[in-house]
Amino acid sequence: MPGSAVWGTRAGSEMEPTSGTALTGRDRLAEDVRRGLGRRQKQLQPRYLYDALGSQLFEAICELPEYRITRAERRLLAAHAAGIGGGLVSPVTLVELGGGNGEKLALLIEPLARTLPDLRVALVDVSATALDLATRTLGRFPGLEVTGHQTTYEDGLGRVVLGRSGDDTMLVAFLGSNIGNLDPSAARTFLGTLRSALRAGDRLVLGADLVKPEAELVLAYDDPLGVTAAFNKNLLGRLNRELGADFNLERFAHRAVWNATASRVEMHLESLCAQTVSIPGADCVVRFVKGESVWTESSYKYVPEQVLAFGRAAGFGPAEQWIDRDAGFVVTRFVVT
Repeated sequence: MPGSAVWGTRAGSEMEPTSGTALTGRDRLAEDVRRGLGRRQKQLQPRYLYDALGSQLFEAICELPEYRITRAERRLLAAHAAGIGGGLVSPVTLVELGGGNGEKLALLIEPLARTLPDLRVALVDVSATALDLATRTLGRFPGLEVTGHQTTYEDGLGRVVLGRSGDDTMLVAFLGSNIGNLDPSAARTFLGTLRSALRAGDRLVLGADLVKPEAELVLAYDDPLGVTAAFNKNLLGRLNRELGADFNLERFAHRAVWNATASRVEMHLESLCAQTVSIPGADCVVRFVKGESVWTESSYKYVPEQVLAFGRAAGFGPAEQWIDRDAGFVVTRFVVT
């Protein structure tokens, strides 16, 4: 069931990046909505899925039996946390990019906190709700210094790098298969940017979901309880709340499809009828024909060798991998040399 056939997108086509301007907050949202919904294949950036309600719904998704990513990654981190952080010497700054509720990060911190007297944590996420949850989770470690940055990955990492001391080592955690939300070209670019911000001795731990049977993949993004559907449709609700749009959520249906050509699961919101939507806050009116979709998220799936190749292309040094073959998930640790 390739996405190109169902949704009218070209095989291998990618989501357009967000606006490169210096807009922030509501203005940035309005600009990205205006640009995205003006494209031939309408699209909205996945970062906007994570308002307060969206973040709560995503936490619920992570506990669904169909969504095995979170549990597989937790198992790998619990089993190999000591190896991931082994040999690090204080001071150490642990940076998590887009980590959610902090539970997986806590698995990495537990062995580090026992051996490192000077350990600090920096959290980077676009969701204020996620930052609050993670900060509260990490409160179980007395005396641990935790700083939150509500911003993009690149900006947040830049802030942390600017503030680092001359002798500290940085361990960057990019978990939850967040790398899968970037198309392969963007993933390589992002990892290259990340590598350029690090120095010898720093480390990156990267979680990635793997290719598996189509039925299993689609079910993970279209669960029988409809939690993922509510998560996806909440994006339209957010535009109603923040930009004064008049989306009728009952006139849209959540769809998840496997695009085998591009090796990605796509999430779409399909218009169930011909309709016109006004978005005053973005100064636009959007027309839909029946069956037309808004592309809201992609999740690329890889094989372990591709993850290693991404790291090598970005300039990272030695790597070690741990694989959960039952759930199809890999955690890779790269070292900067």
